[in-house]
Amino acid sequence: MRYIITFIILFAHWVIWSGMLDAFHLSLGVISCGIVTAMSHDFLFRREKFALQDIGETFRLIFYIPWLMYQIILSNIHVAKIVLNPDLPIDPKFVWYKSKLKKDISHATYSNSITLTPGTITTDIVDGQYFVHCLDQKVADDLLAGDMEKKVAHVFLED
Repeated sequence: MRYIITFIILFAHWVIWSGMLDAFHLSLGVISCGIVTAMSHDFLFRREKFALQDIGETFRLIFYIPWLMYQIILSNIHVAKIVLNPDLPIDPKFVWYKSKLKKDISHATYSNSITLTPGTITTDIVDGQYFVHCLDQKVADDLLAGDMEKKVAHVFLED
């Protein structure tokens, strides 16, 4: 069941993002989504048997993505203000941040979310501690506020 649901999710994205509905492109979509499903079917659904919890987790992740995109837009604006300022008020720093997340998928999602957000890069994770490069103090303060971590924890039911 998890193979089928993973394939459907991937193929739906293929159709939406490609916008091509002819037989050639749809067949390429089926082939590529089939290969990716075979290689990574356990990324979305890690249990052998499909569970209702998997559907909830998937929907929470889907609702997390627009919030993350909004944060990326806000961070882009902040970084643009810094870069366009004639004084270039950059105050780079590394920040150690202890996370309460437990699952590997939560750590991967959180660290990738940090890195996708302009002005921050996750450079290392050691025993749940994140070593993050921040462009300035505001970015570091936003990270330490923990909103993103709480959202990720909610997606994977760690809250």
